[in-house]
Amino acid sequence: MFKRMSSSSSSSSLSHSMLKSRNSTGKVSPKWIVLSCIFTFALGMLVSNRVWLLPESNDQIMWPLQRDQDLQLLSHDCTTQKNNEILGQFQKTHEVIQSLDNSIGELRMELPSVERMSSGELSDKVTNTTKQKAFMVIGINTAFSSRKRRDSVRQTWMPQGEKLLKLEKEKGIVVRFMIGHSATSNSILDRAIDSEDAQHKDFLRLDHVEGYHELSAKTKTFLSTAYAKWDADFYVKIDDDVHVNLGMLAATLARHRLKPRVYIGCMKSGPVLSRKNVKYHEPEFWKFGEEGNKYFRHATGQIYAVSKNLAKYVSDNQAILHKYANEDVSLGAWFIGLEVEHINEHSMCCGTPPECEWKAQAGSVCVASFDWSCSGICKSVDRIKEVHAKCSEDASAIWGVLL
Repeated sequence: MFKRMSSSSSSSSLSHSMLKSRNSTGKVSPKWIVLSCIFTFALGMLVSNRVWLLPESNDQIMWPLQRDQDLQLLSHDCTTQKNNEILGQFQKTHEVIQSLDNSIGELRMELPSVERMSSGELSDKVTNTTKQKAFMVIGINTAFSSRKRRDSVRQTWMPQGEKLLKLEKEKGIVVRFMIGHSATSNSILDRAIDSEDAQHKDFLRLDHVEGYHELSAKTKTFLSTAYAKWDADFYVKIDDDVHVNLGMLAATLARHRLKPRVYIGCMKSGPVLSRKNVKYHEPEFWKFGEEGNKYFRHATGQIYAVSKNLAKYVSDNQAILHKYANEDVSLGAWFIGLEVEHINEHSMCCGTPPECEWKAQAGSVCVASFDWSCSGICKSVDRIKEVHAKCSEDASAIWGVLL
């Protein structure tokens, strides 16, 4: 600024001198004109350089700061963009996984699981090619200690050898003693059953540990195993101390063949026993209401039959079907909440002679006979031959039944 003031002062002095010279002579000397032009040009250049130099200098000072800010913003933008890209890819991956989960869930609903397939739940086309067709499959419940009972049944109402095979092939009636295995692998008890089966070929071996308090579990296993092996219209459970007329049993079941879900037997409703240390004690008595209440209607355990759809239901749901203390109560509980027709068939629970004898003489042969007081034929090994002699159907009856 000081220089500018000096320049202005010099310019004023020069102009004053020129004026003075002009006033004195009346003309401006060419020498002064040239000097004035040179001075003016130099002054203009000086001012111009200062005007342009300052912004350039400011730019040079500001540029590094601006550059750092720009780089910082650019870096922030790149980081944000990268994070957005990662989040976007994560979101897409999550959506793909969710979509796959939904697809797998739908497929599981539409296709049978491996567990169900192993239990025999396949499409009708597959089951028809892998299962043996039958009218009814009879499982005679027995135990390791019941060899004499089995022999007494073989000697009375259960066909043997070629007759057993012929009954299966020609009439579709399968009869087997059903038994599981002992808690000890390959025990003497298991080997005894193996030997007996090799002799008679009339056992259905179950994947079940034998025990009196495991009868409910055994029933589930029998129905599941039989359903997986045979495509039958009916599955029947009978105790090994009951007398049965196979022809009358087949004829009775055939009357209900076209019904979708039937549960056939002698329906009863016994008391719920809450007191401990008594036979048939029910530990879960509180579920059935106040003390002194009775069970819902269910078929007595000596003999009953279920149609194919009910056997399939047990097979499919055996893992979640609750077992009560008594096997017949358990079976009734599995069906009580379903659309099932309960058929109360009195001929399946006739008494031993004279009752079944009178009925046979009157032309109304019983399906099954036993004593209520013993939950079977009392002393069946000794008495079943007598019952068979007085209460059995004609030997040809089974072959004449239309199925």
